[in-house]
Amino acid sequence: MSRDEVAEYLGIAPGSVRKQMSSWGITSTPVRGPKRMEARYPAAEVQARAARRRGQGHRSDLD
Repeated sequence: MSRDEVAEYLGIAPGSVRKQMSSWGITSTPVRGPKRMEARYPAAEVQARAARRRGQGHRSDLD
């Protein structure tokens, strides 16, 4: 996943992706883009970690 794809998937700003991936221990692979090098993140790792993040569970206080 590109930085922009990760940002859209997580609902965060593109500028926050690198910090979030670092805090989750997910490393990027540099890939040559059309104009410059771009970071690519493993989609399976991003999706698995996003599924475990806080705030994604059932809110029992609303029952």
